[in-house]
Amino acid sequence: MVTIPGYQVNEQLYNGSRTLVYRGYRETDSLRVVIKLLKNPYPSFSELLSFRNQYTIAKNLNSPLIIQTYSLEPYQNSYALVMEDFGGISLKEWGTGSSLRNLTEFLQIAIALCNTLDILYHQRVIHKDIKPANILINPETKQVKLIDFNIASLLPRETQTLISANVLEGTLAYISPEQTGRMNRGIDYRTDFYSLGVTFYELLTGELPFQSNDLMELVHCHIAKLPPNMNKPHLSSAPSPYQGEGWGEVDLTIPQVLCDIVIKLMAKNAESRYQSALGIKFDLENCLTQLQETGEIKSFPIARRDVCDRFIIPDKLYGRETEVETLLQAFERVSLGATEMMLVAGFSGIGKTVVVNEVHKPIVRQRGYFIKGKYDQFGRNIPFSAFVQAFRDLMGQLLTESDAQIQQFKTKILAAVGDNGQVIIEVIPELSRIIGQQPPATELSGTAAQNRFNLLFQKFTQVFTSDKHPLVMFLDDLQWADSASLI
Repeated sequence: MVTIPGYQVNEQLYNGSRTLVYRGYRETDSLRVVIKLLKNPYPSFSELLSFRNQYTIAKNLNSPLIIQTYSLEPYQNSYALVMEDFGGISLKEWGTGSSLRNLTEFLQIAIALCNTLDILYHQRVIHKDIKPANILINPETKQVKLIDFNIASLLPRETQTLISANVLEGTLAYISPEQTGRMNRGIDYRTDFYSLGVTFYELLTGELPFQSNDLMELVHCHIAKLPPNMNKPHLSSAPSPYQGEGWGEVDLTIPQVLCDIVIKLMAKNAESRYQSALGIKFDLENCLTQLQETGEIKSFPIARRDVCDRFIIPDKLYGRETEVETLLQAFERVSLGATEMMLVAGFSGIGKTVVVNEVHKPIVRQRGYFIKGKYDQFGRNIPFSAFVQAFRDLMGQLLTESDAQIQQFKTKILAAVGDNGQVIIEVIPELSRIIGQQPPATELSGTAAQNRFNLLFQKFTQVFTSDKHPLVMFLDDLQWADSASLI
């Protein structure tokens, strides 16, 4: 057990990969508390920043539907986050218990979560990690509270950059398509609606809509595949946590209107989802009223009261269908082994980059790599500047892969560059973290050195281009390119 001045720790509630959670009480007034600590004894600056972030956001959300945050105490090289203890357990733990649940309880929990998201909406908070593990319920009172604002945002809108699936914020099984950074869409409050839909799906069926040990396959499912039918026979093999009252003794099928609500929540584009938490709540309350009055839930048109009080400009591209289709067709040819170069021309600010980013989706399907570099008007004297920038970005992506995959790339790169690996490391320093330090290359001068570099760089590039993982390189502001790059 840990020792925190001013608090008595009784038991450990959670031991995760990054955090530890304990239950205890405050010595001054015997108030029951839950204390959250970082597991890393020497946390990085980003870990400390995210820990303070959840305190800063949560302390201002004074609602019985959100776990109350009392204080942030200094602890060793980090902090201890002190929160209320209302005797709750995670919805994931509660929902997988042996006792039978019923549909009425599900609807009551779902309505409470809609009230919670409505509070976040009006406080302009995006949670970004809605899942059963972050929802607590008191088994006796059935009171529901939302926890863990570790990656929450106070910005009304964010743009997720394209990064490896291994380091995406949030939990990949519940993450929204736009949170993957591969949808060419911004992140707003509706990202929580998608995660809420995945949560509802899991609670109603007993399993997640998309399951895979391959992270990129899971990302592709979120951005391109529809969730399986919630009433498919294979789902009944795993007992639903909501069998019993409200389901009937023989027919355990999920009411169609609930399936419709979940499917709408899990729409790939945010514009196609519910636009307000109160719109979701109205439909769920209609279901609950029917169930309590008649014992069954009949279908009705959903989202009739779904009204948003904000003006939101859709991220959907208009009038660029031909250009996007041209790019996608080129990518399909490249995926079959071709090599192509596409030039995208237009005035500054016309949307060239946004059109190019539409190729992110098929890249995920083909498990390819997308890298980009940007030429600078004032850096035209730097040879291959955008190429180097792009490949440094690629090295960052590779370093987030598994150890086995990194080892495979190390073997391939060393086979391609031989004893001249140091030549590439001099321009792409991050490469040394994959293949290690290399012996100094033989010194050459003039044209010989240039020819050697060109040949090595070509072989180095070919390592990352194959039908198994095609490479797409986007060079922006080509008008400022240096002469070496153009040659």
